[in-house]
Amino acid sequence: MEKLHHYARLVRLDRPIGIYLLLWPTLWALWIAAEGVPDLTILLVFMAGVVLMRSAGCAINDYADREVDPHVARTKTRPLAAGLITPKEALGVFAVLGILSFLLALLLNGLTIALSLVAVLLAATYPFMKRFHHLPQVHLGAAFAWAIPMAFTAVTGEMPPLVAWLLFLAAVLWTTAYDTMYAMCDREDDLKIGVKSTAILFGQHDRLLIGVLQVLTLLLLAWVGILSSLGGGYWFGLLVAAGLSVYQQWLIRHREPLPSLQAFLNNHWLGMAVFIGLAVDYAF
Repeated sequence: MEKLHHYARLVRLDRPIGIYLLLWPTLWALWIAAEGVPDLTILLVFMAGVVLMRSAGCAINDYADREVDPHVARTKTRPLAAGLITPKEALGVFAVLGILSFLLALLLNGLTIALSLVAVLLAATYPFMKRFHHLPQVHLGAAFAWAIPMAFTAVTGEMPPLVAWLLFLAAVLWTTAYDTMYAMCDREDDLKIGVKSTAILFGQHDRLLIGVLQVLTLLLLAWVGILSSLGGGYWFGLLVAAGLSVYQQWLIRHREPLPSLQAFLNNHWLGMAVFIGLAVDYAF
């Protein structure tokens, strides 16, 4: 039982924020593709897939960072960094969760199954990117947003339309913005150990560039709303999302680790606001 507890901490079941941040864009896509509530089987497959893929991503992330995490204040108590599980065990957890995710995808159509292979590739490679370039947050954005074209193919059985790719791009930019806030918490440690991030790349312009990403995200979501002929509920949701974006800018104004983490966590409510707006709009 103790080992299972360590595995649960490895995949961050005690910190579900990543599940939420992956779930909301997935639900955006499913509702828009289905023009309302999607087929129950498809909905359940994607919700389970969100939990499994986020958990798998955490496992491979900690494996990739096994030499780094012990030197970062926020991550040194993670099970792998603390020596409570072995690197082989972390890889095993990743493999099992990846296989379970693929088996889930087999319940969907062939095009969606093919796209799911890209999802696994993105999830498996993301944690290693911080060693090669300063844009691992963009790579994470692509990994999180890939559920969007998958959702459209699952619902329609066809290649995703323009609106799906606009939504995909919005999710990539949104993820890059909030994960830069997250990276601001570790910037000093990351500089010491030599790993890369957008927080380091942006430097003194971090707040400005996060703001640009937030504005572009909202503009793309507005474009999606126009193309999908969405009404007042959706636009109110976007208005709330805009307000939360301003609040996040206020939180990171001094670039302090704890408020930056709070700004990152606040994006759960932003994603929820957009979804509730969508759901209300299609319901009425």
